[in-house]
Amino acid sequence: MICETPQEFVAALPAYGALMGLDLGDKTIGLAVSDTFRSSASPLETIRRKKFTPDATAMLAVATERNIAGLVLGLPRNMDGTEGARCQSTRAFARSLTRMTDLPITYWDERLSTVAAEKALLEADTTRKRRAEVIDHVAASYILQGLLDRLGHMKAE
Repeated sequence: MICETPQEFVAALPAYGALMGLDLGDKTIGLAVSDTFRSSASPLETIRRKKFTPDATAMLAVATERNIAGLVLGLPRNMDGTEGARCQSTRAFARSLTRMTDLPITYWDERLSTVAAEKALLEADTTRKRRAEVIDHVAASYILQGLLDRLGHMKAE
């Protein structure tokens, strides 16, 4: 099930359970996970992309192993908020994923998530080689944390 809003996503989720954030790139998929109470996101790993089925199978294996309750895909909007080809590709990935899992899926605007991840890694004095290895799953954690923060604000409203 694809949920277009955070409200729909929350309604489709169990009360507790970790979420997984995905940063879909052309060559890699960065994965991040939350804690069971959905308060903080942590970078997990990066999957090298091959084709949809092996990519989705690998990602869903991690989701199963970690008892993930829902998936958050970074939606790469243009800086003016419009959706281009990369958004269409992400939405197609999500539609295909619904044929392989019953987990609720939502999107989170990922504008500048990679920039924020790069900045954090630079501030941590991470080597260029190490940054290249971890940038995608660190970006996924920024995407997931953005949604987690929104869910936290929804509880407070």
